[in-house]
Amino acid sequence: MITKPVRAFKAGALLLSAAGAAMLLTLGVAPARALDEQSGETKAIDACEKQLCTMLLHRPTTGSDLKCQLTKTWQKSTIKEAESNSVKWSYGDARCSVDLNITRAAIVSAMTSDSFTYEVPAHTAHCVVEQDGEVSKVTAKLAPKIIFKNGRAEKVWINLKNVDGPVTVKATIWTVARLEDSIGIFHRQMIKSMNKFIEKSCAKKYPQIVSAAALPATKDKVKKVAKPAQEPAK
Repeated sequence: MITKPVRAFKAGALLLSAAGAAMLLTLGVAPARALDEQSGETKAIDACEKQLCTMLLHRPTTGSDLKCQLTKTWQKSTIKEAESNSVKWSYGDARCSVDLNITRAAIVSAMTSDSFTYEVPAHTAHCVVEQDGEVSKVTAKLAPKIIFKNGRAEKVWINLKNVDGPVTVKATIWTVARLEDSIGIFHRQMIKSMNKFIEKSCAKKYPQIVSAAALPATKDKVKKVAKPAQEPAK
């Protein structure tokens, strides 16, 4: 979606769930004057990212799914860096929260299938945006879709279903979502960011996971019991 905000939220954490894309969309359209980063934001994002990278690199078919409760605060200046001729940011800072719930099967299939379409169940991003010195609540319901081919993201749709909040903010979010899904104003950046995370970022940041993934499963070695020394013949 919006390149810099996407990176700010660790594109990877949102990778297979475009829920993140949706959340970013909401953020990319909701500013604020001085929303401070909440305690634990970065820690939660890093933990979720590491879990996702482990799944992407190891690709195990058994185990728990990816479930993360994430919150990200963007400064107005960061959001404005992503402006284009079609989309302008006229608000302040923004903060969004979203619950990611991605099945292990979907992650493995996206990475190993010749072609795989991931349709995210409808979910809601809860945001706050500062406008004219006041903080307003914004909620966006989305059901994103991503098409993968040979382990790479090829196409993505935000598929925005509903938005509640101040009229001007709602209008901006609907405009961005429709422009993205119809003519893909941020499509190239979104796809590039996702594939960079899949192919480079995980391996670069977590080389220990790469090493572990390359090792064959080890079997417990049976310890040999030393034979007692034979007594010399009398």
